Amino acid sequence: MATLVVEEPRSSIWQSLIEAIRGTQQDFTQGPISRAVFLLAIPMVLEMLMESLFAIVDVFWVTRLGSDAVATVGLTESMLTLVFSVAIGISMSTTAMVARRTGEKDSRGASTAAVQAIILGTTLAVLMGVPGFFLAPKLLAFMGAPATVITTGHRYTSIVFGGSIAVMMLFLNNAIFRGAGDASAAMRVLWIANAINLLLDPCFIFGLGPFPALGVTGAAVSTLIGRSIGVLYQFRIMTNGRSRIRVALADFRIVPRVIAALARVSTNGILQFAVAHTSWILLVRIISAFGSVALAGYTIGIRIFIFVILPAWGLSGAAATMVGQNLGAKKPDRAERAVWTTCFYNMAFLGCVGVAFIAFPQAIAGLFTNDAAVLGYAVDCLRIVAWGNLAYALGMVMLQAFNGAGDTVTPTLINVAGFWFCEIPLAYALAFGAHMGVRGVFTSIPIAEAFISLLGLALFARGKWKTRVI
Repeated sequence: MATLVVEEPRSSIWQSLIEAIRGTQQDFTQGPISRAVFLLAIPMVLEMLMESLFAIVDVFWVTRLGSDAVATVGLTESMLTLVFSVAIGISMSTTAMVARRTGEKDSRGASTAAVQAIILGTTLAVLMGVPGFFLAPKLLAFMGAPATVITTGHRYTSIVFGGSIAVMMLFLNNAIFRGAGDASAAMRVLWIANAINLLLDPCFIFGLGPFPALGVTGAAVSTLIGRSIGVLYQFRIMTNGRSRIRVALADFRIVPRVIAALARVSTNGILQFAVAHTSWILLVRIISAFGSVALAGYTIGIRIFIFVILPAWGLSGAAATMVGQNLGAKKPDRAERAVWTTCFYNMAFLGCVGVAFIAFPQAIAGLFTNDAAVLGYAVDCLRIVAWGNLAYALGMVMLQAFNGAGDTVTPTLINVAGFWFCEIPLAYALAFGAHMGVRGVFTSIPIAEAFISLLGLALFARGKWKTRVI
C-alpha cells in the first residue's frame, strides 16, 4: 500500500519575518539552517540596532551643546568599555552554557546557569560602578580631558558609571534569552528601553516642559532610566512562565560548581573584550593629543560606525547560538555549516554599508554636526574605517563561533595579536612617526581588523572548537 506523504508548506519570507519578531518555538538543532539562522538573526539584529541607538541618540542631542560635551561622551564611553568588557565577557559564557543546556534539552540546567550568571554579574557591576561614580573627575583627567570638559562633564561620567549594574543586567539577561533561542524577547526589551531613552533625552538635556535642563548630564539620566526599566521588563519575562527560559525565586541560590564554570569561561571572555576595548581607549588617548575638535570628530564618526556594527554583531550572535545548541545536540557539522551561512549574510550586509560610507560620508556625518572642522574628522573616520567592513563581517562571526562553543581562549589570543601587537603600535607609528595625525589612527583600524579576520579564519578551519566541553 502506498504511503501518502504530506509536506509541510514552506513559510514565505514575510511569514518567517513575523515569526522571528513575535518569537518562535522552533528547535534550532533541526530543519533548514538558513531558516534557523534567519529566525535567530532578525530579532538579534533589531536588538543590536536598538542597543546602538543608546549611543547614537545621545550624540545626536549632545552635539547641540558643543564639542566639549561631545568629548565628554566620547571619553566616558571609552572608559565604560571596561564595564562593557566584563558584561560581554560574562554574556558570552552565559549564552554558550545556556545554549548547550538547551541543546541537551536540560531546561533546569539552563535556568541554573542563568541565575548564576546574574549573581556573578551583579557582584562585578557593583565593584566597578561604585569606584567609577566617586572617581569620575580623576578618570576624565587621566584620559587627557581639558579642564573645561572635566568641569562640565564629570556628573555625566559619575551617573554613567553609577548605572553599571543596569548595563550589566541588560547585557546578561539578553544573553540568557539568546542562548535559549528566545532572541525576540531580547529585542522587545531594547525596544522598550530605547523608546524611553528617545523620549527623555531632549527633555532632560534641554529642560523641556517640567524637566530640569541638565545639559550633557541629562543624556546620562535618560539613558539610565531607559536601561533600568528595560531590566525590570527582562525579569518580568523570565518569571512569567511563558518564555523559553524560566526562572523562579527559589532558583536564586549560589551553585558553586556552575558559578565556577561560568567564572572560568567568563575570565577569558572578559579578557578577550578587555583587550579589544582597552585598545579603543588607547586610540582615544592618542587622538586626544590632537585636541577636542579631533576627538569630537572621531566620537561622531565611530558612533555612526558602531550604529552599523552592532546589528552585524547581532547577526553574528545567531552563529554563537547555533554553535552552542548544535554542539549540545551532538551535531558539530551542522554547527559549522551555520557559521558559514552567517558569514555570507554578514559580509553581504556590511559590504553594502561600507559602499555607502565610502561614497557618502559627508552627507551621513553632516546629520550630526554643522562644525566644519569636526565634520572633516568625522568624514575621514567613516571613509577610512569602512574599507575594513568585509574583514569586520568575517572576523566577528569567526570569533562568535568560538565563543558559542565555549572556547573563549582562542578569540582572546587573536585579539591580543590583532589589537595590542598590531593596531596600537601601528596607530602610534602612523600618527606620529609617519606624520599622518588622526588619519593615521583611523588607518590602523581596518588593517588590524583584516589581520584578526584572517587569523580567526585559519584557526576556525582547524576544527578544535568542535570538541570543547563546558
